[in-house]
Amino acid sequence: MMKKVAVSALCLLGVLCVCATVEASTFDLMRDAAVIWQGSLPCGNWDCECVFTRQRGCCCVANQLCALEETTFGRMVGIWQGLNQLDSDIEELTGGMKVAFTTSLSHAGCFGPFTTNVPIPYNVISLNQGNGYNPALGAFTAPRTGLYSFSFTAYSDVIDATARLYHQVRLMKNGQVVASVWEDNREDSEDSGTQTVLLSLNRGCQVYVELQSGRQLCNDLANHNTFSGYLVYAFPDA
Repeated sequence: MMKKVAVSALCLLGVLCVCATVEASTFDLMRDAAVIWQGSLPCGNWDCECVFTRQRGCCCVANQLCALEETTFGRMVGIWQGLNQLDSDIEELTGGMKVAFTTSLSHAGCFGPFTTNVPIPYNVISLNQGNGYNPALGAFTAPRTGLYSFSFTAYSDVIDATARLYHQVRLMKNGQVVASVWEDNREDSEDSGTQTVLLSLNRGCQVYVELQSGRQLCNDLANHNTFSGYLVYAFPDA
């Protein structure tokens, strides 16, 4: 029995040696054939000498990797230049100015009524980039010619359901009415209204919110009465 096992092992070892020899011989034949071949070898962009005479590794695609690196770097430079140009365009368009404001009116009791139209002096300033809003005047003065967005909310609470809810608030541009909200009834003791508009302004134009004579805004300690605006984009000054 032991003799049969030994013979079998020797036979298997002989077969493996033959296979290894055939594989080595086949690779040698392929390499020799490539060396004496006079035509072009199917290496693509690879280094043929590396492929056929050295061990496999990334060195065989060094040319491709270098080309890919150059292409990638070139694209990154192009993107960076594009972003710089976009930043320059935005800077030129806005003139480097950030213009935005948000204000509100906080008061106990009633603001008004008055015998004449009165600009609402919004006294709580949350934001005033560009210092366009003047709390002393209750008005915004455009620091740059451009397109602006404005929004205001009028709120009043007369508390007593039988009392008259009576207000009218108007957005003004250089003394001209642009938009308004109003309420006049005895069925609703608390109400509000909001308007949002886009306005083209020249440098120095004034925008403000006024309470019409004879009307009133009552009981707002939660800053519901608001006035805000911002520069959408600038125009070249004439």
